[in-house]
Amino acid sequence: MLTEPTVEKLKALRLDALAQAWLEQQRAPDVGALSFDERLALLVDAEWLARENKRLARALKEAKLRLSQACVEDIDYPARRELDKAVVKQLASCKWIVEHQNVIVTGATGTGKTYLACALAQQACRKGYRAMYRRASRLSDELSLARADGSFARVLARIARIDVLVLDDWGHAPLRDQERRDLGEIIDDRHGLRSTIMTSQLPTAKWHDHIADPTNADAICDRMLHNAHRIVLKGPSRRKEEGSISEK
Repeated sequence: MLTEPTVEKLKALRLDALAQAWLEQQRAPDVGALSFDERLALLVDAEWLARENKRLARALKEAKLRLSQACVEDIDYPARRELDKAVVKQLASCKWIVEHQNVIVTGATGTGKTYLACALAQQACRKGYRAMYRRASRLSDELSLARADGSFARVLARIARIDVLVLDDWGHAPLRDQERRDLGEIIDDRHGLRSTIMTSQLPTAKWHDHIADPTNADAICDRMLHNAHRIVLKGPSRRKEEGSISEK
């Protein structure tokens, strides 16, 4: 068999995983029992899986999730947390992204808001969407630097194109005027076109007062909340529970 030339051609076509799987088939003693179609299907599956893994790795690297290993399968549901498994299952389908809806996760510190947000963003990446994670305070700093070096419009445009934007720990500190305007710009750019996940210790009923500017508050709250899936996490801090350090 002309194994080596075939492998070289497969690699030239950038079918490295298929080439490796083909070589493994040559060494498998029971491969002769498979039909041509079955062997071909296994080879295609190997190449497809390898490419999907590379795509997911790139997507997660771009997303920069704070908890990169968070996934919906590892979320737990103790009764006192009051997290509905059916709601998470529905969100895991990513239909809310297709419909350009938002997800709002609120609750006291340590209840697992960040884990849930990162798990949903990771699920979005697995489904082929692009995600971006930012702590709200860090995003404000990033935008201030962008405004200073002249890249502000470019940064806003990049944020606007992301399928799922995670704004973590919003409302932790009072907003400055520029922060209100920047948040308004971001939310307006994404409204009806992209999806946003926002976590906050503040109940949504207090968001308007926290923004502290009636015009911006009306616009931001209306665009973020009217089509949002709202999840309120309850219970004690999961960081303090023995054996629970991942806040799942």
